[in-house]
Amino acid sequence: KKKRRIGRGIGSSKGKTSGRGHKGQKARAGRGVHPSFEGGQTKLYKRLPKRGFTNVHGEDMVPVNVGTIQDYIDMGRLRVPSSDNGEEKEAPPLTIKDLVDAGITNSTSVKHGIKLLGKGRHRIRSPIRLEVSRASAKAIAAIESVGGSVTTVHYNRLALRALLKPEKFDDTTTIDDHEDEDDDEEDGDGIGVGKRKIVPRRARPPPKLMPYYTSYDKRGYLAPEVQLKRIEERLEKVSVADDDDTSK
Repeated sequence: KKKRRIGRGIGSSKGKTSGRGHKGQKARAGRGVHPSFEGGQTKLYKRLPKRGFTNVHGEDMVPVNVGTIQDYIDMGRLRVPSSDNGEEKEAPPLTIKDLVDAGITNSTSVKHGIKLLGKGRHRIRSPIRLEVSRASAKAIAAIESVGGSVTTVHYNRLALRALLKPEKFDDTTTIDDHEDEDDDEEDGDGIGVGKRKIVPRRARPPPKLMPYYTSYDKRGYLAPEVQLKRIEERLEKVSVADDDDTSK
């Protein structure tokens, strides 16, 4: 059907006021009221009660399931501890950076850390060592049931940046070397130029998070049981090295 044109005379039935009526707010250019306007009575969204709030101090964690990690291991995108001559080779634990590099998530999404969840735990079979920000009880039980380990580690924004983007802390600086004056003279300007990596130290958790990272149930890295286990591993490495030296 052909569209009826307005403002083309009274014979078109849409002439004169063009269907807007006489005067008033609705007859003006840019006419109309807001869709929520109810003639002056209290609007519906104001009559409904408020619920909940936005926590400005909340730290949103990126959820990662143990089943997803096992899938990426099966695809060959995550490394697992290897063995030589039947003996397990100590490998560094998988960190948040390893998960980001594998493509499980991206670095821009990780604002405060990653939380390990237990979905797909029946598929986990690789004995992996993980260092994440948080972990659920079911995820910890699933990883440890196959011989792996989980350690929850606190990262502030600076430490997380240093972990995910270490290249940002490569700094080419001018270093005064007063001890090697001969070398400085060869440079021509008396200044030695070198590249150094300045990585900030990891900050300790704030007081409100200290109970979490000192709890062994959460596998916090400050828990006495976890620290004692690390000391025992170091001593075992030293004793093995000494035995090798004596055998030679």
